[in-house]
Order: sequence, then C-alpha cells, then structure tokens
Amino acid sequence: MKKALVIIALSILVVSCNKATEVKEVKTAYVDTSVLMKEYTEAKDLEAKYKAQAEEKGRQLQAEITRFKQDAANFQSQAQANGQAWAQQRGAELQKREQQLGYAQQALSQQLQQESGVEMDSLVSGVKKFIKDYGKKNGYSYIYGTGDAATVLYAEDKYDITKEIVKALNDKYKATPKAEDKPAAKEEAKK
Repeated sequence: MKKALVIIALSILVVSCNKATEVKEVKTAYVDTSVLMKEYTEAKDLEAKYKAQAEEKGRQLQAEITRFKQDAANFQSQAQANGQAWAQQRGAELQKREQQLGYAQQALSQQLQQESGVEMDSLVSGVKKFIKDYGKKNGYSYIYGTGDAATVLYAEDKYDITKEIVKALNDKYKATPKAEDKPAAKEEAKK
C-alpha cells in the first residue's frame, strides 16, 4: 500500500513538473525615456523649431524693450527740466508701457508653450504607439519606461532597448516625407 502511494505521489510530481516547464518565458525590456527624447531626431527638430520661433519673436519684443529702456533713461534726464506735471504724465505713460511689455512677454511665452505642447503631446503619443507596435512585433510581454518619470526602480542593462527604439524611430522619421517636402512633390506630380 505504501509503495502504491509513493508511486502515485511520484507520478503526480512528474506530471506537475512537466506542466511547469510549459510556462512561457516573459520577455521584458525597458526604454530610458529621457535618453530617447534627447536622441530622437523628430524631438530634436521640434525643440529646434520652437527655439527658433522663440528667438525670432523674442527679437521683436526685445527691440521694443530696448526702446522702452532708452525712453526711461531719457525720462530720468528730462524730468527735472520739464517740471513735475510733465514728469507725472510721462511717468504714467512709461509705467503703462512697461506693463504692456510684461503682458506681451507673458503672452508670447504662453503661446509658444501651448503650440509646442500640442506638438509634443502628439509626438509622445506617436512614440508610445510605436513602442507598443515594436513590443508586439518583437515578442515583448512588457516594455517599461525609465528616466524622468521613473516607473522602473531597477533593471539590468541587458534589458535596455533604448538604442534600438531610438534607431528605429529615427529611421521611421527619416523615411517620412516632411511637410515642406510635400508641396514640391505635388508640383512635380502636376508636370
């Protein structure tokens, strides 16, 4: 009887061990999102675009600020010569102008943030979709993100696929026709 129980127990053990080996291996990796955004060409292009816009629009505003500073300096020298009534009126005008310049700076900053925010949200959405498709195509069960918004506290370097993702995204971005390229292609198609 004891031998029969031992044989049954061993049979169950062998069967359960065989089933345990059938468990699929979970393939995981991670992407360092801060590195990804620094090295992704489209993100760099987007950053450069808004930096250039900020500089261009900032130059126009800076010219007005320079004129204001010159007027304020002239006001200081002319205030005593032209009397108190003139000084009060001119001082109020300068104060109003200074306030308007402050509002203009703030509005410019908000406009650029809003415009770049919309494009950056679209870019991030596209990157997430790309990583999802990449994960499915390459058999990953999970791809984690690290970097500024750390969702992984530790991962071995061998699971880091950041360089692969950056390369694949950059290749895809290079292959995509740019907006400025499209009108030229349309004109050639007309010929």
